Amino acid sequence: MRKIKPIALLMGLAVSGSAFASGAPSSLEARMALLEQRLQQAEARADTAEKQIQQLKKQDVQRGQEIASVKEANPVEVKTEGISKDKLLTLNGFDNLKLYGDVEFNVDGASRSGQLTSIRTSDNKNWRPGTNERWDVNGRLLIGLDGYRRNDNGQFSGFSVQPTADLNGSMTLDDAAFFFGEEKDWMAKIGRFEAYDMFPLNQDTFIEYSGNTANDLYADGYGYVYMMKEGRGRSDSGGNILLNKNIGNWYFELNTLLEDGTSLFAEQNYHGNKLEQDKNVAYLRPVIAWKGEAFSVAAAAETNVVNNAYGYKNDQGETIDQSKRNGYGMTMTWNGQKADPENGIVANLSTAYMDASDEKDFTVGANALWKRFELGYIYAHNKIEDFSMDGVRASDYDDDWFNEPGSYDIHTIHASYLIPNVMNMQNFNVYLGAYMSMLDGDKTYSNDDDSEQRYGGRVRFKYFF
Repeated sequence: MRKIKPIALLMGLAVSGSAFASGAPSSLEARMALLEQRLQQAEARADTAEKQIQQLKKQDVQRGQEIASVKEANPVEVKTEGISKDKLLTLNGFDNLKLYGDVEFNVDGASRSGQLTSIRTSDNKNWRPGTNERWDVNGRLLIGLDGYRRNDNGQFSGFSVQPTADLNGSMTLDDAAFFFGEEKDWMAKIGRFEAYDMFPLNQDTFIEYSGNTANDLYADGYGYVYMMKEGRGRSDSGGNILLNKNIGNWYFELNTLLEDGTSLFAEQNYHGNKLEQDKNVAYLRPVIAWKGEAFSVAAAAETNVVNNAYGYKNDQGETIDQSKRNGYGMTMTWNGQKADPENGIVANLSTAYMDASDEKDFTVGANALWKRFELGYIYAHNKIEDFSMDGVRASDYDDDWFNEPGSYDIHTIHASYLIPNVMNMQNFNVYLGAYMSMLDGDKTYSNDDDSEQRYGGRVRFKYFF
C-alpha cells in the first residue's frame, strides 16, 4: 500500500498540473481542495485494486486444491512394465473403464467357396457361395471399450462397444450394448449382442456352423445346420432387449430380437423364391438353465411372433407367408477344467429342432476338449417339403446340391489344436483347425440318392491385448 500511494500522488499532481494550466479554478484554495479530493479518490481506487489482487490469489489457491482432490479421487494409472491387473482408468465416476482388443487372422483352404451347407467358413462377408475351391487370408482386428459402475448396494450399470476392422477393408461392429441391474440377481440389456449360447462348439476354429450372427444363416441350396441362433442376436438389421434373473443355481433369460426377418436368408432367397419384407419380425427366445460346479444344463425356445412379416408372391400375385419359425433346443456341459485346469475335460452335448414354413430341421452335436486338443461331431437332418425349381434356375443355382424337395443328411467331424504362447509371448496363440463333411440326399423328383464331400483347414493367429 505504501508503494501505491506515492504513485497515486504523482498521478494526482499530473492531473492537477493540467488543471492549473487550463486555468479552470479561480483561487489557490479551490485548487488545493480539488487536488486533495482527487488524491482521496486515487487512494480509494488503489485499495480496491489491492483487494482484487488478493482475491485472485485466493481463488488460484482454491483451484489448485480442487484439481489435486479430483486427481486423487479419479486416478489415471500408467505403467510401463506390463498391464496392471487393477483399475486402468477411472473417469467420470466409473468404477472400471477397460480398453482391450484382439487380433484374429486366418489362412484358409476349403473345397468350396463361401458356405459349406450353412457354414460360414470365412470372416470375409464378400465371399459368395460357389463351386470353386477357396484359398484366402481373412480376419479382423477388434478394439473394445467397456465401462462399469457399481453402487455399494450391488446395483450396477455399464456399457460395451466393440468396433472391428476386417481384412477386406471394411469396418464392422461386434457388440454395442448398455446394461444395468443388481449383481447376482437380475439384469436388463439393450443393443447389439449375443444371448445365451445353446449350441457351444468348444474350441472350434473353422466350421462355425450358421455363422456367429443372426444374418445369412440360411443359404438356399446349401442345407441348414440349425443351432438355435436365429433369435440369439448380433443382427445387422435390428437390435436386442434382454432380461435375466438368477435364483440360486437357476438362471432365467428372455431375449427379444427385432429385425428385418429376410436378413436371415442369404440374398433373401428361400426355397427358390425371392422374399419380400412387409414388417419386422420379433423373436422371443426364453432360456432356463441350471448351473452346478462342473455340470450345467439349459433348455430354450425361439419363435417369431409376428405373422405375415415376409413372404413371396405366387403366380396369382398372392403373398405366401414364410415367416413362421419355431425352434427348440437343449444343451448340457461338463466343465472339468474348473477343478483341474491341466487335465480336466470340457464336453458338450447339444440338440436343436426347427419347425419352419415348408421345412423341418434337426441337429445334434457332441464335442470334447482335453488339454489343447478338441474333437467334435455334428449331425443335421433337413426335410424340405416345397422348393421352387424355376426359382433356382432363375437365380443361377443349378449347381446347388439342396435344390429340390426331399430329405438331406449332413455328417461333420471337426477338430482343432491350440499352440499357446508362441515365441514365449503371453496371449499370442495359434489354432490349427480342420473339418470334413459328408452330404447324403434322398431327393423327391430326381429320385437321386447321392452323396458329396466337403472339407477344409485353417491356421488362425490370435493375439489378445
